[in-house]
Amino acid sequence: MPFSGSALKWFAVLIMLVDHIGACLLEVFVLNYYGVSPLAGRIDNLYFWLSLDSVLRGIGRAAFPIFCFLLVEGAVHTRSPRKYLLRLASFALISEIPFDLALHNQPFYWGTQNVFFTLLAGLLVIQAFQRSPGQEWRGMLALAVLGAAAELCGTDYGAIGVAVIAVMYLLRERFWAASVLSLILLVLLARIEIFSIPAFLILALYNGKRGRQPKYFFYVFYPVHLLILWAAGNFVLPALL
Repeated sequence: MPFSGSALKWFAVLIMLVDHIGACLLEVFVLNYYGVSPLAGRIDNLYFWLSLDSVLRGIGRAAFPIFCFLLVEGAVHTRSPRKYLLRLASFALISEIPFDLALHNQPFYWGTQNVFFTLLAGLLVIQAFQRSPGQEWRGMLALAVLGAAAELCGTDYGAIGVAVIAVMYLLRERFWAASVLSLILLVLLARIEIFSIPAFLILALYNGKRGRQPKYFFYVFYPVHLLILWAAGNFVLPALL
C-alpha cells in the first residue's frame, strides 16, 4: 500500500520515539553511560538492558533517512522557502535545552546539538542549489561549509547527515541511486546504520501526496517528547527500579 507524506511522518516519529527511549531512558538513566544518572549503581541484569538498548536503537535507525527525504520534499514543494527555513531554525533553538536534558541530563551541553540543526544545514544546502541553477559549484561550496559546521558543532549525524540530505535532493529523480548512496554514507558514519535499510524500502512506497497532517505537531513533538523522557528518567524510573 502506498504511503503519503503524512503516513511517513507518523512512522518516523514513532520509531524516533523508540530510538530515544533507548538513547535517553536506557543509556543516560538506566545504563548511566555518561555518569549523570540518579540510578547509578542500582541496576542489575546489565546484559538485558544492553540487549534491549541495542534493539531499540536498531529500530530507530530508520527515522533519520525518512526525515531527510521529507525535508527534501518540503524544500521542493514549499510555497515559502523563507518561512520553512525560519520554522526549522526556530525549533532547532527551542529543542536544544530539551535535547541536552534528555541526552545529557543537563540544560546546556555544548558538545552535541539536536537533529533540527542538521536538517537546517541540509535545507540551507538545498536552497543554495535552488538559487544557483547552472552554478552547482555554489551548492557544493555550501555543502562543504555547512557540512564542516555541522561536524564542528556536533549536530546529530554531523557532516554525513548534511551530505545525505544533499544526495537525496540532487538524486531525487533517481530514487534507488539516492538510497544506495545515502545508505553507504550512513554506514560510513556507524555500522549500526545498516539497520536504516527498512527506511528506504518504505520510502519506495511513497505516493507523492502530502496527506492530512497537523500543521505544527511534528515540530512540537520533538522537544516535548524529549522533556517527557528526561522527566521520566529523573522522577519515574528511580521510583520503579
